[in-house]
Amino acid sequence: MSGHSLRILILEDDSFQRAVAVRMFQSLGCHDVFEASDGSQALAVLQQVGAVDIAVCDLQMDGMDGLAFLRRVGRSGQVRSIIISSALSADLLTAAHQLIALLGLELLGDVGKPLYADVLHPLLHKYQSTCTVEPVSGNTLPLACEDEVRQALALQQLQAWYHPKFNMQTGEVSGVEVLCRWLHPSKGVLPPAIFIPVLERCGLLDELLFTQLDQALSLQEQARGRGYPLNMAFNLQAAQLANSQLTYTLKGILTRHVTPGSRLTFELTETGLLQAPAASLENLVRLRMMGCRLSIDDFGAGFSSLQRLCQLPFNEIKLDGEFVYNLEHEPRCAAVIDSTLALGKALGMSVVIEGIETEAQCQRLLAMGCVEGQGYWFARPMSGQDLLHWLQQREASPAFAAAS
Repeated sequence: MSGHSLRILILEDDSFQRAVAVRMFQSLGCHDVFEASDGSQALAVLQQVGAVDIAVCDLQMDGMDGLAFLRRVGRSGQVRSIIISSALSADLLTAAHQLIALLGLELLGDVGKPLYADVLHPLLHKYQSTCTVEPVSGNTLPLACEDEVRQALALQQLQAWYHPKFNMQTGEVSGVEVLCRWLHPSKGVLPPAIFIPVLERCGLLDELLFTQLDQALSLQEQARGRGYPLNMAFNLQAAQLANSQLTYTLKGILTRHVTPGSRLTFELTETGLLQAPAASLENLVRLRMMGCRLSIDDFGAGFSSLQRLCQLPFNEIKLDGEFVYNLEHEPRCAAVIDSTLALGKALGMSVVIEGIETEAQCQRLLAMGCVEGQGYWFARPMSGQDLLHWLQQREASPAFAAAS
C-alpha cells in the first residue's frame, strides 16, 4: 500500500490550519484529501465522496463539534481510523480516547496542534502496516448482507486466526487469542467489522463460536503434537452468556476433541457485565467449574465496576491497549498500569497487557513488573498454518524469536 492511495478527511474549523493540513498530507503522498469546517460539513463530504481511511479531527469547534461527528460515524464504516488534532487538556483527551473506543472507532494517534509532518508520517506508516484489507475507496465495503454472511459461515469461509500472547520475561508463547477473518473468494481477507455485527443481529454468534472452537481445538492438538502447548482464548459477548445451553454445548465440543477445559480461556469485555443476570453468572461459574479460565477483556475501556470484578469469577485481567499507547506521555496511564498490576496480585488474577507495539513500551512495562503481554511488537494475528510455521521458525532460530 502506498501513501497516495490513502483517503484523508481533515475536520478543522480554522481555515488557515485546515489549508496547512491539506497541503501537509498531500506532501506526504496522500492525493485524496478532503476537508470540512465542522461535523455537519464532514458528514456531507462523506456522503458525497464515500468512506475515508483516516479522519484528522479537531474536537472543539463551532457547529457540530468533533465529538458529535465521531458519534455519528462510529461503527458506520465511513471512517476507518481517527487522528485527533486538538489543544484540549490531557485529561479531556484521555476521556475522548475512551469515547472513541466505546464508539467502535480505531484511534491512530493524538498529534496536538499545530500539525507536523514528522509526527504524521509514522502514523501513516502505522496505518499502512497494520491495515488487514485494502485501503478504502469511495465504494468501501459496507456491512455484508445477511445471506452472504450465512453462506460464508456455512462454507467455512469464516476462519479462526490467532494472535499470540507472550511471557514478556522469558519470551515464551503462553497462548493465543482466537480471532476471526473472512476468507472471501474474490475480496480477500476481510476484517470482523464487516460481518460480526451481522452475525450478532442474526443471532449467529454462538454458531460462529462453536465453529471456531472446532477449528482451534484441531489446531491446538497439532501444536501440542509438535511440542507447543498453547492455551486458546475465545471472545464471548456478554449477551451469549444468557444462553442456558451454552456450557453444555461447549462441554460436548471439548469431549469430542478429548480436550480439558483448562486449555481454554474465555475473554469477555466488561461492557455488558455490570448488570450480569443470574443466567450469565451461572454460565460463568460453570465455565470455571469446567476448568476454563475467564478473562475480563479491554479492562479500563468501559466504566469498570470493581465491585462486579470481585463478584464475578474472573481469574485474568486484560488491560486495554490505550494505556500502553499513551504510556510515554501520560503519567496517569503508568499509574493505571501499576494499579492494575497491584489489583491483579491482590485478587490472585493474572494481568495481560494489550497493545504493545514498540520495544520502548516493552522495556518500560518489564521495568514495571509486567509478565504477560500481547501486541504487534511480538506478533500479528495469523492463520492456523502460519502459526504452526511461525512457532517452528521461532524454535529453530533464536534470532527469529528475538526479532519477532
